[in-house]
Amino acid sequence: MASARRQWDNHGRVKTASKADVFRKLPSVDELLRSAELAPLVAAEGHATVSEAARSVLSKLRAEVTAGTLDSSGVDTAIPGLHQAIEHQLRQALKLNLQPVINATGVILHTNLGRAPLSAAALDHIREVASVYSNLEFNLEAGERGKRDVHVERLFRKLLDATDVSVGVPAPADGSKTPAISTIVVNNNAAAVLLALNTLAEGGEVIVSRGELVEIGGSFRIPDVMAKSNATLREVGTTNRTRIQDYDKAINDQTRLLLRVHRSNFEITGFTEQPDLAELVALAHKRSIPLLEDLGSGALFDLRSIGVSGEPSVLDSLHAGVDVVSYSGDKLLGGPQAGMLSGRVDLIARMRSNSLFRALRVDKLTYAALEATLLAYVKHDHDAIPALRMMRLSKEEISQRAEEIATKIRSNKLSAEIIDGESVIGGGAAPSATLPTRLLAICCHGMSATELAARLRMSRPPVIARVEDGCVLLDLRTVFPQQHDAVIQALQTLAAG
Repeated sequence: MASARRQWDNHGRVKTASKADVFRKLPSVDELLRSAELAPLVAAEGHATVSEAARSVLSKLRAEVTAGTLDSSGVDTAIPGLHQAIEHQLRQALKLNLQPVINATGVILHTNLGRAPLSAAALDHIREVASVYSNLEFNLEAGERGKRDVHVERLFRKLLDATDVSVGVPAPADGSKTPAISTIVVNNNAAAVLLALNTLAEGGEVIVSRGELVEIGGSFRIPDVMAKSNATLREVGTTNRTRIQDYDKAINDQTRLLLRVHRSNFEITGFTEQPDLAELVALAHKRSIPLLEDLGSGALFDLRSIGVSGEPSVLDSLHAGVDVVSYSGDKLLGGPQAGMLSGRVDLIARMRSNSLFRALRVDKLTYAALEATLLAYVKHDHDAIPALRMMRLSKEEISQRAEEIATKIRSNKLSAEIIDGESVIGGGAAPSATLPTRLLAICCHGMSATELAARLRMSRPPVIARVEDGCVLLDLRTVFPQQHDAVIQALQTLAAG
């Protein structure tokens, strides 16, 4: 028996309406879809998607009736707005979840915000080759199947076989030329390390310092990757001190590889010791064991030009004699997510023939973006790469932009002050290095800094900022000039609201 809900008629007398009566008032999905109000929506978005939205809205109403929170009069009020509710439900269901945001944190390679933005040339090249067919694996001259590696291999050779003329990295101290270098691309640096370990050390031992057994974002741990590669980890030294003698003593007939891991997201200071790269190279060559260096970020330009020291470039390592270097595409290189392995031709050839390489290979979109990014390096057009351009911005340029925004947003409710601050590179690169900047410090009357930052995140597009000392801080180093108007609009809307 249906439960009853007490109501009053126009004469003040008690009447009852069963839940069954209330349910009968709700229209069916078919009735709604045949209505004139929803006809344009069905024509534009399709019968199936509108039908699903209608069922969802009706299901919520039925749940409220069942719970006793919606009675007969409430249903009468809700029905006229059903069409709008269905359209809203449909828009929410069809909305793309991955969306652009404005990065005002000052962290250039912000992992949570997608790391390096792609250049205009990279985006154009993606559109050019992705919207039609391409010669991804087709040799146009021979008219037969080709290899996808060739699209970026020639550019890597230009950059990594070169001297300081190309990218500002000194040539080997002894005047010798870097030997011929080959490069392959997989889907990220973790995949590159996995492929290298599996190819060069499967079934054998890999010697690595305890101080380099790092864990980076997403619980990615070097020992775990090594285990998946079917290589055996052999730790040497201690957390803070490892000497070249530790490596030498650990070498045995099972040793297949020496591994050096760049401490990409932390530093060990104080009572420490670590062998020079030259010492490791000399030992590897003396014992005829390949040396793999996991650089993590891996720059193709000299960071010293922007005042950042202690972060080795790919050429630094190759010039020093490292046999294979692994590095990322979407960090200091400023391109798409990818993992590169550059080094001795014979070792790279072995990795290319490993069946695991096919499982880890990248698609045409990645090759297109990477090719355009590398071409900017070849042309010495570093400012064409957004991440590098941001690193090269001067404090004065950022200050001028901050002043322009501050002038437009100051009001009775919003205060805006320009203060000194620091930007960071991020992405696990140069963890202690900072770049001087000017910050826009904003306070809103009647609103905490935390609340203001939360509301900025709800703007369209979302504005992601820092909160320090009771103020919201915007670092325009990582805000594109074309995004200024959106930042101003978001702040003015909050002040007016």
